[in-house]
Amino acid sequence: MTLHATQHLSPLQSRIAREIVAIVRREDKKAGDHLAESLLAEQVGTSRSPVQVALRYLVAQGVLQQDPNRGYFLSQDAKDWGPVAEQFSTQPDDPLYLAIAEARQTGQLPDEVNEAELMRRFDVARSTLRKVLARISEEGWAEPRVGHGWCFQTMIESPEAYEESYLFRQAIEPTGILSPSFHVQADELRQLQHEQKLIVDGGFAHMTPIELFEANTRFHEKVAGWSNNRFIVQSVKRVNQLRRLVEYKQAARRAARQSQAQEHLHILEAIARQDFMTAAALMRSHLDGARRAKVHGKNVFD
Repeated sequence: MTLHATQHLSPLQSRIAREIVAIVRREDKKAGDHLAESLLAEQVGTSRSPVQVALRYLVAQGVLQQDPNRGYFLSQDAKDWGPVAEQFSTQPDDPLYLAIAEARQTGQLPDEVNEAELMRRFDVARSTLRKVLARISEEGWAEPRVGHGWCFQTMIESPEAYEESYLFRQAIEPTGILSPSFHVQADELRQLQHEQKLIVDGGFAHMTPIELFEANTRFHEKVAGWSNNRFIVQSVKRVNQLRRLVEYKQAARRAARQSQAQEHLHILEAIARQDFMTAAALMRSHLDGARRAKVHGKNVFD
């Protein structure tokens, strides 16, 4: 009997297992393909130890098999990993992190709060709380004050803020493509084209909402990264992180992303032929269409 992902994994291990599942599914791996521990550790940005724990968990789920001498191999095609991917979609991140985000978005936490209050409210140890607060600080939606206090920054907590985030992206993402320093990484371009084509060709129907959101995020952050402009890259990543807080909360409201992925492919095709003016125009139109659909169509805050 398959158990829920978080029953035997720490938040870190659960995140790593979720990322391994995402890698397998976006690369459309087949039964018998090998998963190298060292490469996975590099891809998810961690040591091999938690990767090994996550891989053993996936063996227990029946989607991997372990050869004592050769490592880990898929026992099922990636297209059949849907049930294990769904496990991680029900709890897409560290529960404490999500609880703080939820409390902040719903107005239950004031702009300023001290650690003692947070420890009481969420019934956690200071060490656990500080790890999550350190992450929140890195993401830019809270910063420490003198002593043990914390000050929360602006979030996407309303339709107006959501629309502002899209208008901001319309200003900077096309600009990044037109930057004199814009330089495409060919291997990343191929990976993005492969992933977006998988979505268009049917992935939109069976990928989890979180997998679709992360594929969307990966596309925008990679394209921003090619600008080689640190301020554009940091801005896109921060806005995407704030979007993630909203869209993880709305993960159960699955919306087909096929048309968005098709638009991503058109942008990538223009970039591949070095028609950056067209790519920038397509990016601006793509973001404007998403803004209209999400903010003025179906309200994500309903």
